[in-house]
Amino acid sequence: MSNIVAIVGRPNVGKSTLYNRLTESRKAIVDDFSGVTRDRHYGTSEWIDKKFTVIDTGGYVANSDEIFEVAIREQVLIAIEEATVILFMVDVTTGITDLDDEIASLLRKGKKPVCVVVNKLDNNAQLADATEFYSLGLGEIYTISSMTGSGTGELLDEVVKHFEDVPFEENERPKYAIIGRPNVGKSSIINALIGQDRNIVTPIAGTTRDSIHIHYNQYGHDFMLIDTAGMRKKTKVKENIEFYSVMRTIKALEEADVVIIMIDAVEGLEAQDVNLFHLAEKNKKGVVVVVNKWDLIEKNNKTIKVFEEQIRQKIAPFTDVPIVFTSVLEKQRVLKVIETANQVYENRARKIPTSKLNEVMLPIIEKYPPPSLKGKYVKIKYITQIAGTSPMFAFFCNLPQYVKEPYYRFIENQLRANFDFSGAPVQVWFRQK
Repeated sequence: MSNIVAIVGRPNVGKSTLYNRLTESRKAIVDDFSGVTRDRHYGTSEWIDKKFTVIDTGGYVANSDEIFEVAIREQVLIAIEEATVILFMVDVTTGITDLDDEIASLLRKGKKPVCVVVNKLDNNAQLADATEFYSLGLGEIYTISSMTGSGTGELLDEVVKHFEDVPFEENERPKYAIIGRPNVGKSSIINALIGQDRNIVTPIAGTTRDSIHIHYNQYGHDFMLIDTAGMRKKTKVKENIEFYSVMRTIKALEEADVVIIMIDAVEGLEAQDVNLFHLAEKNKKGVVVVVNKWDLIEKNNKTIKVFEEQIRQKIAPFTDVPIVFTSVLEKQRVLKVIETANQVYENRARKIPTSKLNEVMLPIIEKYPPPSLKGKYVKIKYITQIAGTSPMFAFFCNLPQYVKEPYYRFIENQLRANFDFSGAPVQVWFRQK
């Protein structure tokens, strides 16, 4: 299950700076995925070998003044419900404001672990000023400067103590999560799949707080569907519908084997969808892209090709992903979505015998060896697949440090061309022989 760290607080206390530091600094923390900055409110991060998702709530606040504070309050409530740990950011230079007080009282009522993060401590003289934040009644305070990064190590040491270690449960059935932005048809496709024969389907309340696991067993298919669509009445979440759905989606995504990303044919693939795609890829999940509402598009014989091309450009470099065009309303190709997800599940679990790998790949490498660097030649002797949840390959050679990114891409493309890994992320390593 995903551990989610949400950064909350009023505007201009430095939430985004801390978010950027957690998701982009190179020391102990992995990178964020590219996307349009204003759409990039969640990224992955890592501290002492624990991976987690960081959410910057600031980016989700609508910019009009009247609803500004309402939106912040709403986000805090969503964070209390959905996040594992909440970082409540305040600003030492302004002290406690009314809005800080209000946020603190919401957090005190919640049951989630909260770290009070006092930001903008650029010199030791401000340490005394920081002590006033103890009066918020939320326990220990953590003084940091998100600009320079000082203090973030101690903060993260505390954060990871609260992570939930969920024992890995062996589930024999594949798990598929249908995710996407609001109103793309997630509920409709689930209803189309299970609506007729409700008795065959048993919704099982999942371990992840309250995502619904639906056991689907008909037409020869047997799998678990993780339903993120209808999990809570969204009436309370008018302003932050996007923020709310992202929180839920991340949890479902982490739990699934294959992620079915639904997009709206009329709106096309948007930045938020691209983020979800890269999050799935980073978590080594199988991916299927489903274009819904295809009945609303005027078509000629080139429409599908053009549409596919646009999607593949946006999700590059991992473009070997099946794209299914459906109309849930018209019940067109709904089962095709499940068949494709099954295929991707098999591709992700595919094991290639070592003899076959070497037989196919070594001649290709001989024909197109890695470019020489400083007069030194990389010689690849032997290839094997490493055990893992998704396809991983080790190429043993004399000088792995000389193999550059373009050659990694070339090798991945050759693996995809010769063995069917469509929809599955493939990892390639060069190792010292």
